[in-house]
Order: sequence, then structure tokens, then C-alpha cells
Amino acid sequence: MRRSGRSIRNVYIHVPFCTRRCVYCDFAIKVARRPAGDRWMGAIRKEFETLRASGDVPLAPALETIYVGGGTPSVLEPRFVGGVADVLGRERIRGTDIEWTVEANPESFTSSVARAWAALGVNRVSFGVQSFDPGALAWMGRLHSAADAEKAVGRARDVGVTNLSIDLIFGLPESVSRCWEEDLAHALELAVPHISLYGLEVEKGTPLFRNVAEGRTPRPSEARFQEEYLYASEALASAGYEHYEVASFAHRGFSSRHNRAYWEGTSYLGLGNGAHSYHADRRWWNEREWDAYAERVARTGSGRSSSEILSPEQARLESLWLGLRTSQGVRTVPLGASVARVVRSWEVRGLARLDGTRVRLTPAGWLVLDELTLELEAVRQDIP
Repeated sequence: MRRSGRSIRNVYIHVPFCTRRCVYCDFAIKVARRPAGDRWMGAIRKEFETLRASGDVPLAPALETIYVGGGTPSVLEPRFVGGVADVLGRERIRGTDIEWTVEANPESFTSSVARAWAALGVNRVSFGVQSFDPGALAWMGRLHSAADAEKAVGRARDVGVTNLSIDLIFGLPESVSRCWEEDLAHALELAVPHISLYGLEVEKGTPLFRNVAEGRTPRPSEARFQEEYLYASEALASAGYEHYEVASFAHRGFSSRHNRAYWEGTSYLGLGNGAHSYHADRRWWNEREWDAYAERVARTGSGRSSSEILSPEQARLESLWLGLRTSQGVRTVPLGASVARVVRSWEVRGLARLDGTRVRLTPAGWLVLDELTLELEAVRQDIP
């Protein structure tokens, strides 16, 4: 069930700047050779101060997680990452148990950035590696090499940051000759405690969408998508990783606490363009485009674009979907006849297992998560 709580202990801050836009990217980014760090910091500060003055955001005295994502936070001068602590209040991040994650691309995670982040208190870094194959990286529009990724991980470890994650993309078009098995083997050699997998999607407005529409790139194969996902799940599990969420694998004790807050329906605050927030069954989100967001904040103090209050039915469906996407699954006590019938059909098809009082999807089930959620929602009266 959702547990928004009385105060917000999890904060996401969006950095929009990237050196270039990757072929598949539909994120809320701003391509800039010289990121407008001062303008960004000023907008984040003003948005937060407006929210705090309004009383709408009951931020807890001590935060549990901060996540600075993007975009590419590592292209900013480290002082701007430090400014995040000043905006939120350093007293809120002094606890030894806080998880402070910042995303980085390997080519911009220099030794000086690593040292500065560690000194500020950043204790988790998520690297956008995507692949180790030179051809695949070039096709994506990435600026780093496999060697750059290895060096970046080493730099983090050299300054004492060992809670590390890397992102990998699977399901590339058949015309891209990347070997997925070799990419996973390379990732395992790095021995990072967390790996996130993302299946390639052809999103409107991206260079990839245009290339597919014009016939210059074949549409990615659904069969390849499924095969690579299932192979990765088995390979990483064999290597000691827990597949604890649809796209997430971790060694014991290294799951993403910030992402868990989303999946468990906990309150969170988002600052920056395109950022979303949630508290007490109310969700709001900011202007997506950086310039529009910055202009709105400068004019009104708020970057908010729109908001909604979740109905009980919406909240219930979302809670079910979030529960099914994690290895914890959802409770089924008492197990009504209609739920039992649905779950047993899933078990026969290898999509789920009934584990005591919980239904947990298998990797094959996660491939059809949306479909299964709606199927179970149809008999929701049997789920407490």
C-alpha cells in the first residue's frame, strides 16, 4: 500500500545539461557546451524557497535520500553539486545513513570531480555506461569508451565511494553488431554492486524515431529485446546479483534506496525542469523544457506545470503496479477465488509464483508487467 507519510525524506534534483543528445534520448535535457550552472542553481534555490514558504512541502529535518540526476550532472562544476546541500539545508544531510546519489558520464567524471563529490558527502555514483562496445557507443552518440568507463569506476573507488551503479541498454537494432553477452561479461568484471538495465524504446521526437520512420534504422526486434532481458536476468543472478526490480540488480545491501521510495509509494520532492513530486496522494510536475522552466521560476518562483490528486481507484492501481514491479510482489491474503485463478494461470505460464502470502512476478512476467497489472486489477476486490 502507499505510505506517503507526514513529511518528505526523499529529494530528486534534475540537471538538464548534456554535451550532446544521444540517438535514443527523450529526456528533459538541454544540449549545451557551457552549462548555465549559475542560472540552474538560482532556479533550483528559488523553486525550493517558494515551495518551503508555501507550506505545501513538509520536508523532514533529516533526509534519507538525495538523487541528483539528468542530463549529466558531472558536466557541472562540483561547486554546484555542493550547492544542492546549501539549498536543502546542510543540517538535513548530516546523518551518516543518508544515500546521496549523483549521476555521471564516464568521460566527464574526472579525478577532480571524484575528489570534490566525495568531500561534499556524495556516497553513491551512477554511471551512464550503456555499452562497452565501440560500435554501439558510436551508434548511440556516446562520448566515452570502455576504457573511460573502467577509469571512472576506478576514480570513484580511489576516493572511497564504493556504492556504484552502471546503466546498460539492451535490445538494440539488429543492424548494431554489439554482443550483449560480452557487454554483461565486461560489466561483471568491473564488480560494481549495482547494475540497471534499460530496454531501448523508439520514442517520438528522438533522432532514433526519425531514423526508424525514414527507414534508415530498422525497428528494434521485440524478440531480441525479450531474449537479451531474460539472458541478463539469468546471468546476473548467477553472478550473485538480486533481481530486485524490473530493471535493477544489486548485491545485498546495495539496492537503490531512493528508487525504492518511489516503488513503495513514499513521498518525494522533485526540483528542476521535468521533475515530478508526490505527497499525500497529490502529484505535481514541472515545466519539461529547461528554458521554459527557468523563465517560469524567475517570473513566479514556481516551476510547476500541472498537478493531480489521485482518486482511490488510481492510487490502488498504481500501488498494485508498483508492487508487482519489485521482487516483493503484492499481498494476496485472503486469497480470493478470482485472484487464485489468475495467479495460478500465471504460474502455469511461468510468469509468477505464489510465495506464501505474496504474488511475485518472474522476469518473464516483468516483460508483460502492464498487462498482468490490469488483469489482476480486474479482480482487485480480492486483494486487501
